[in-house]
Amino acid sequence: MSSHGDQTTGDGTPTGPRDPGYDPAAEVVETCRDLIRMDTSNYGDADGPGERKAAEHVAALLDEVGISSQLVEAEPGRTSLIAHWGGADRSRTDALLLHGHLDVVPAEAADWQVDPFSGEVQDGYVWGRGAVDMKDFDAMLLSVVRARARAGAVPDRPVVLAFTADEEAGGHKGAEVLVREHADQLEACTEAVGEVGGWSATVRGRRVYLIEAAEKGMAWMRLTARGRAGHGSMMNHDNAVTDLAGAIARIGSYEWPVRLTPAMQTLLAAVADLAGTEATPANAESLVEEFGGAARMLGAVIRNTANPTMLSAGYKVNVVPQEATAHVDGRFLPGFEDEFFDTLAALCGDTVDIDFVSHQKPWETPYEGALVDAMGRSLLAEDPGALVAPYLMSGGTDAKHFTRLGMRSYGFAPLRLPDDLDFTALFHGIDERVPVDALEFGSRVLDRFLDEV
Repeated sequence: MSSHGDQTTGDGTPTGPRDPGYDPAAEVVETCRDLIRMDTSNYGDADGPGERKAAEHVAALLDEVGISSQLVEAEPGRTSLIAHWGGADRSRTDALLLHGHLDVVPAEAADWQVDPFSGEVQDGYVWGRGAVDMKDFDAMLLSVVRARARAGAVPDRPVVLAFTADEEAGGHKGAEVLVREHADQLEACTEAVGEVGGWSATVRGRRVYLIEAAEKGMAWMRLTARGRAGHGSMMNHDNAVTDLAGAIARIGSYEWPVRLTPAMQTLLAAVADLAGTEATPANAESLVEEFGGAARMLGAVIRNTANPTMLSAGYKVNVVPQEATAHVDGRFLPGFEDEFFDTLAALCGDTVDIDFVSHQKPWETPYEGALVDAMGRSLLAEDPGALVAPYLMSGGTDAKHFTRLGMRSYGFAPLRLPDDLDFTALFHGIDERVPVDALEFGSRVLDRFLDEV
């Protein structure tokens, strides 16, 4: 509980002795728009503007309310921020890490209805790159923390705030640097809360909020086939392009078997109860389809996946190249890493070598305990009658790095979404946008959450 014990009603008005003007959502929309207007595109290489401008902006917002911060750079411009706050109860040493990333994937403006870096408000949505991944959560955190700091509503529990660089390229220049070189700033943290959880999907007329309690492991791989170079007009049975193309075709068409992890067993059991059946591996795919557009994400977390994404070979049409390469985005379930790599090796065969661009392990945190209870209560206080359940996330977040320090991690960026919004399609998609009222809802939920942690 916080030092004041206040709560807010569903419309954000205080029920306790806070200032009547207290509103944890007051700044969330404008903060989100300001962050989107700062182009922090991450191309995965040395190109791009970096995150420093956004990190300095966050530092200024925190400094205005008396929270000092430290900027950390892996290299010039690739900037993360870390700050310490809370701890009204001096006897508590179990700090909570709240983390969000500042970088975004690139956007091609010609493909969008609006300028992706305009932060435009249109049709009840904030539009722009990062609106859902994840400047929305950054804005919610900042709006809530600034409102509470002004009101003197400091959490009893110590809180570490981290806004990181490079999450969209694996976090090697962001969260990994914090874990490797600044672990002393995080050593008190026993639990962590970050992105891609707490969003709602509607199943059979019932809103279900999904809390991220696990992530697939990540294997970004470079596949290389080597053969005999020669003239394109001659016989060549040692063709690198042919060997690589065969391996890529086998990987792309392989049907990975259904495997249910604890988080997905719990989620599908809740859906099965709504559907009047029981969850089994045999009907898992049909239960996932109950989530509509979200099935594209959830269908990928009941099995391992491997998607070929890039191909490169040759320099002239009449020259058989000596080497051909491809890149594959592989994601594997907690507990099924050996199965994934054994299968991949068999699909590649003896003529294709596999190297890692990035290899990060999966993680899964038990869906239980006081923090989980606080997330559920804070959501249901704002949306009574909803369901709250865990899920396993198909992509990767900075939690992969923070769990290496032993933190129990969850994704909890609460958003109450319209039934007809294809939310998961907006991640890295064209016309990325987030509802204004979802941002405000999330800020109120996070405010309640901080009262309970």
